[in-house]
Amino acid sequence: MSDSAGSIAAIEVSFVDDDPDLRDANVQALGLAGFRAVALPSGEAALERIGPDYAGIVVTDIRMPGMDGIELFRRLRALDPDIPVIMISGHADIATAVGAMSEGAYDFIAKPYAGERLVETLRRAAEKRALVLENRRLRALAEQGEEETALIGETAAITRLRQTIRELADVDVDVLVLGETGTGKEVVAGLLHRLGRRRDKPFVALNCGALPDSVIESELFGYEPGAFTGAQKKRIGRIEHSSGGTLFLDELESMPLSAQVKLLRVLEMREIAPLGSNDLRRVDLRVVAATKADLGDPAQRRDFREDLYYRLNVVTLRIPPLRERRRDIPLLFTRFLARAAEKYRRPVPALDRAVERHLVENDWPGNVRELVHFAERVALGLSSDLPAQSARPDVPVASLPDRLNAIEANLIREALEANRGDVRATLEMLGIPRKTFYDKLTRHGIDRAAYAITE
Repeated sequence: MSDSAGSIAAIEVSFVDDDPDLRDANVQALGLAGFRAVALPSGEAALERIGPDYAGIVVTDIRMPGMDGIELFRRLRALDPDIPVIMISGHADIATAVGAMSEGAYDFIAKPYAGERLVETLRRAAEKRALVLENRRLRALAEQGEEETALIGETAAITRLRQTIRELADVDVDVLVLGETGTGKEVVAGLLHRLGRRRDKPFVALNCGALPDSVIESELFGYEPGAFTGAQKKRIGRIEHSSGGTLFLDELESMPLSAQVKLLRVLEMREIAPLGSNDLRRVDLRVVAATKADLGDPAQRRDFREDLYYRLNVVTLRIPPLRERRRDIPLLFTRFLARAAEKYRRPVPALDRAVERHLVENDWPGNVRELVHFAERVALGLSSDLPAQSARPDVPVASLPDRLNAIEANLIREALEANRGDVRATLEMLGIPRKTFYDKLTRHGIDRAAYAITE
């Protein structure tokens, strides 16, 4: 498909006319020309359907009962001045249509008109609208903070994750974030904090796996002078310091059992007692805890308290690894490469075959963090340190069965992505029996539920 054809397919045409025969005939003709056309009987119906950033074009008759085409155009222009609006006018309305163009209407077409005339105008308008929307998307990405870059992407799982973060940001509920190393768990926690009402209070992070067992309780709960040897003055713990804000506990699965017991009480009672004190202090607490282990699985939970897991598991956000969102890798890498080039004051390099091949074929076990480091090496001209098999196009990266398995897994993921996790539609697309499908999900470690989107 050509780029122009792709633009047409992505852009909707709202055809607004009170004459049902004329409306339906034009919609049918536009469908044959490759457009996604929608018939609307009035200006009021059009405004109910169209909002800011509408991925489409509006074609409207001028003379209609109720809201006429000129009023509809002005209402749309106030909503989004870049929506292309094409006026259909009789000879008596030509002066009115010309006046609308001076106000910003895209074009007018006088009745009677040839279908080719409308199609050609729509093709130009579609290209313009697609360009406007793409520029808006790129500006929005450019305005995102560096920390948010890890969540850039257009795959269903990452789109749903961003939406869920926005919905939960202002809700005082504890959240468990599940994700592999390097997927951006702290990024998610930071967004939940910054997008909500707690943004002006502290965001306090503690890595439970980075502190010795003997230290973590004093870090969490604080202590009074004389609470233990070396405690010479009072210290406010991380929990109390985060009151009113957000407490982020990373690598939760590494927390010692003794600290788990005390944390469970804090979560249930919303109060703490520092070490060496009998005084209870109320805390306004929101906890975001992150783990790379599935604590719902007893084999992975091990010594982690089941009751603490269920107390934290009010809401679980799963961050998909890069191998489950391969279509996002080029966009992420481009962003990371540009940032690295700016950081090291180097021009953005052209990508050679070895780099392109590595992007496609690597499973990225280190996820976004690994991709960031790879982009920095490429920006510094150090991509020659790729494994020899990746740098030499005549040597396969892996055995043929392994490469075929990788291709098969990607095809299954793409089908699940396209069908939003719907099993029946995915089976039809892949042309395989249901049992075979589930066997392949198990073999490739694919979580079908991660692709399901609820409207």
